[in-house]
Amino acid sequence: MRVPALVSVSGLLQVASLLGLLLLLLKAAQLYLHRQWLLKALQQFPSPPSHWLYGHSKEVCSSGLGKWEGREGQDLRAWAVFLISSLLLTYIPYLSEPKPHVTYKYMIPWIGNGLLLLDGQTWFQHRRMLTPAFHYDILKPYVRLMADSVQVMLDKWEQLVTQDAHLEIFEPVSLMALDTIMKCAFSHQGSVQTDRNSQSYIQAIRDLNDLLFSRLRSAFLQNDIIYSLSPEGRQSHRACQMAHQHTDRVIQLRKVHLQKLREMENVKKKRHVDFLDILLFAQMENGNSLSDTDLRAEVDTFMFEGHDTTASGISWVLYALASHPEHQQRCREEIQGLLGDGTSITWDLLGQMPYTTMCIKEALRLYPPVPVIGRKLSKPITFPDGRSLPAGIILSLSFYALHHNPKVWPNPEDFDPSRFASGSAQHSHAFLPFSGGSRNCIGKQFAMNEMKVAVALTLIHFELAPVPSRIPVPIQRVVLKSKNGIHLQLRKIL
Repeated sequence: MRVPALVSVSGLLQVASLLGLLLLLLKAAQLYLHRQWLLKALQQFPSPPSHWLYGHSKEVCSSGLGKWEGREGQDLRAWAVFLISSLLLTYIPYLSEPKPHVTYKYMIPWIGNGLLLLDGQTWFQHRRMLTPAFHYDILKPYVRLMADSVQVMLDKWEQLVTQDAHLEIFEPVSLMALDTIMKCAFSHQGSVQTDRNSQSYIQAIRDLNDLLFSRLRSAFLQNDIIYSLSPEGRQSHRACQMAHQHTDRVIQLRKVHLQKLREMENVKKKRHVDFLDILLFAQMENGNSLSDTDLRAEVDTFMFEGHDTTASGISWVLYALASHPEHQQRCREEIQGLLGDGTSITWDLLGQMPYTTMCIKEALRLYPPVPVIGRKLSKPITFPDGRSLPAGIILSLSFYALHHNPKVWPNPEDFDPSRFASGSAQHSHAFLPFSGGSRNCIGKQFAMNEMKVAVALTLIHFELAPVPSRIPVPIQRVVLKSKNGIHLQLRKIL
């Protein structure tokens, strides 16, 4: 009596196996046809030899950016993994196209669907809601808070310089930038630069940057289930938890504070309404439109972007000035003329540093904090030279390649602040350290102010010089980093 049952089970297993094999073959055929479509669409564009599976992903993610993108300003076809191809462009008129979910989706567990990753009407609503947080009247009192954070960092440097001839600056600058965004956007009291939780958050962000690009260059880690079971996936999960714990503490502390005030009208009479206030007010007034998940996504996004991109910009600006002592000294003289021997810096003085501003912009041209962004074509396009692309192609818009393109900038590897002198002719899409178009960086003025404050106070206190044995090597991450850190020699100015 049991034999028919066994035969039945065996038959079902065979049918299931055949169906599984059929689905696998159909998927393989679909992937093959998609790859052939990509090859045909991109055949007009030159490309260096690539691996059949992972293409140029190892070169893009591991090599120095200068080695990969210094190809005389040509457009490049770059394969990230087996089925994802993107055209690396130095001509960038497509900034308002949507972001490709296939690449940016890996950031969702990290920062959620905040302003960086949103598209469409929801993005527009969040952008409009958060824009008042970066109004000039809101930014003005932040200058003093920025100066306080920078001074804490410089005091620590002064103690360290007596012990060592040089130091790696990216990590302390990151802590300073986190301290600044915590004070300004989240009204945090005290300094986070000596807080172990803040240092753990910085490490988590560093790990997530590296793990994201490690995943992008591996064809076998694209599947979420496989990735979650891998050592990299487990490490990424732990780093995400660490980052979320930090932002959750910030949100909870502010909610408790608002509950104590009871009346929301009393809060709105504060000296200023900061970034987190705006989010919490929006949730109080209409909780259906801004869930707890949405709120944390925006806080995660701005906690990351508000410190990591600015830390990258400041670190590379200081390195550029260290490498060009004549420009460093001219900036110092300009700043000393404004501040004297003191360190008091105000909003009005930030607009009186034309040469320092030019040097900051030139450093951002050479070392853009966000080197590459992705866009997906929503409609077919035709380039000025007649070549065309169909809708659906992913574009990698390389600000690094644009800023180093000799067709756009004469002698692009030279540090020449005069490029940004008043009256200099410049195409609107030639210089994009904060992206451009409708999706440009909402906090670009905040970041520029912070960079001016950090550079001004640093140059008053120290003379900077590079370390010949440790020249930084730019590498592509979400934010521009150095493969071997950014090391500087510091000499205290008496």
